[in-house]
Amino acid sequence: METYQLTELSITHQGISTKLSFTAAQLFVVADSGYKLWYIEIDGMTQLALLHMFNETDQIGVTLNGITAGGKPLQGTGYFHPNVSHHAANIRGDGELGGF
Repeated sequence: METYQLTELSITHQGISTKLSFTAAQLFVVADSGYKLWYIEIDGMTQLALLHMFNETDQIGVTLNGITAGGKPLQGTGYFHPNVSHHAANIRGDGELGGF
């Protein structure tokens, strides 16, 4: 498993793009049996309305763009899973992660 710190992350949901505000975000890339899976853990989110909105809908698909601490850009699609009580979220990757 490879881990990357993210410095920037934005999502687009139903045509609306939002730059995420967080204290920490990590990308995890897992290579297992020829498959590459990826997910992102986001902590310290200040956009509580966004977390609540995703908590109240079943339409959680997003496209995302980000930059690692090393300056590597990434883009992909995934599913946004909020954790309102902890001001956090996970994005479970769906398909290939561009840049990796």
